[in-house]
Amino acid sequence: MGHSRPRPKHLAAKLLQIRRDLGISQPEMVKRLGVEIPYNFISKYELNKNEPPLMVLLAYSRVSGVTVECLIDDKLELPK
Repeated sequence: MGHSRPRPKHLAAKLLQIRRDLGISQPEMVKRLGVEIPYNFISKYELNKNEPPLMVLLAYSRVSGVTVECLIDDKLELPK
């Protein structure tokens, strides 16, 4: 049967921090990411209700200038 993989514990907080550091709304974040998702998905990611797909994580990485590794590795903090 299927086994779920462990989820990064700090991913949601990191995604929220990136958007807050950019000083933008959730709909604006979707525009910046350049992905076709409803803007309310950003809230789900930030509240740890859903885990973003890899392509969305890659977009976050590019928009923020933070490596994907930094986003998903709980041992790493976002740069100041």
